[in-house]
Amino acid sequence: MRIDVISAVPDLMVSNLQNSIIKRAQNKHIVEIYLHSLRDYTTDKHRMIDDKPFGGSSGMVLKPEPFFNCFKKLLSERSYDNVIFSSAGGKKYDQSYAKKFSLAKNIIIVAGHYKGIDDRVRERFATDEISIGNFILSGGELLALVIIDSVVRLLPGVLGDSDSALTDSFIDDQIIAAPEFTRPAEIDGMKVPDVLLSGNEKEIIKWKNRQSEILTKKWKKNNSSE
Repeated sequence: MRIDVISAVPDLMVSNLQNSIIKRAQNKHIVEIYLHSLRDYTTDKHRMIDDKPFGGSSGMVLKPEPFFNCFKKLLSERSYDNVIFSSAGGKKYDQSYAKKFSLAKNIIIVAGHYKGIDDRVRERFATDEISIGNFILSGGELLALVIIDSVVRLLPGVLGDSDSALTDSFIDDQIIAAPEFTRPAEIDGMKVPDVLLSGNEKEIIKWKNRQSEILTKKWKKNNSSE
């Protein structure tokens, strides 16, 4: 799988992409991740990537030319299954999106910044518009990292334990996984549930399913107002 990220400040992402699961996935050649700085696609001597918005709004808007130049280069080299834009009006990102994107061969993620991106870029290139919540971030780089992390861990061969991803919360849409415990069996007077120490696989599965039901109902209640 190949992931290209177009960003005004790609250096914000470097540390996260060079550690942990994402680094291992790249080392195994399961995924290739390329960061593209908008400044590399400017044509003026000052390498300007933003300008004042038409209409007198406050803030600065990312210019369309660097995006068009970057897209022209990338699309001339290969086809892409998904071109992902962050959008306040986009669909809320969830596990179903992660699964959808994990099946792609090539995707592009566009990280916005400042006041936003000239809307003609979205209109021309976006195939998917998503939101990770009703709040404001300084830039779309964090959103890009969220997408990359959630997608890469689903790729075959990435996780050391092949069953690990299958038991995560939301791997089945809107299902919360049961709580997990490890050694020691007791700490500061707090004990691991006896059933998990029993060795009775049937009862353990029954307990986990019940806990999952309880947590899922609680989650749905807490999010019912959305």
